[in-house]
Amino acid sequence: MSVKDNFSRQSDLYAAYRPHYPPMLYNYLFDKIKNFNYAWDCGTGNGQVAYQLSKRFKKVCATDISSKQLENAVKVPNIQYMLAPAESTSIPSSCVDLITVAQALHWFEVESFYKEVLRVASPDATLAYWGYNILQVNESIDPIIRHFHNHVVGDYWDPERKVLLKEYADINFPLINPRQTYFHYAIQWNLSHLKGYLESWSAVQHYIQQKRHNPVEALIDQIQSQWDDNQAVTFPIFLVYGRIS
Repeated sequence: MSVKDNFSRQSDLYAAYRPHYPPMLYNYLFDKIKNFNYAWDCGTGNGQVAYQLSKRFKKVCATDISSKQLENAVKVPNIQYMLAPAESTSIPSSCVDLITVAQALHWFEVESFYKEVLRVASPDATLAYWGYNILQVNESIDPIIRHFHNHVVGDYWDPERKVLLKEYADINFPLINPRQTYFHYAIQWNLSHLKGYLESWSAVQHYIQQKRHNPVEALIDQIQSQWDDNQAVTFPIFLVYGRIS
């Protein structure tokens, strides 16, 4: 699996329209952590996870391979942003208490990444990684979005996407007492927010590059009569975590 930068092109869309993660996820995770000195958010993207970590940790290092993403990231004094791949950073050895990866692990060379995890982890450190799958709206709209995901832009997804859709089941880090749990993030979106979110998909951007037109437009036309001004949208989120051996 090669390291790819699929999000620099649409970094502004990513920052504006990608969903956040619910407070209960962070609270659940923080209850499992012993020390709050140093956290590493890997594949930080627009820095949304790093920002939440900065509220509890003395220092947060947030890394990404996309300079455009880092330009759009939220800035606070105790977050250090670093342009670096997950597999090789300049983070000091044996100092990190929590390592997080949100919606990004499928882009990593996982063996090399875990070697870096072992290098930087402090005693009793925790690795936590999570992601979300296709958004859920209602019985009439969900099949339309699934068809768009699987068939309209289905051939334009990178192969790594399949790893995410399987909830990283094929990635088996040698963690101590690994656990998996689930959350649901419910929000309200207008139609323009849905459009922006769909346009942030890497498959949509690949489609636009090759076909020279935006497939999201037809989808929006198809569902606009069914979409409320503040439509309830739910993202199913899975979380895997464990102590680093």
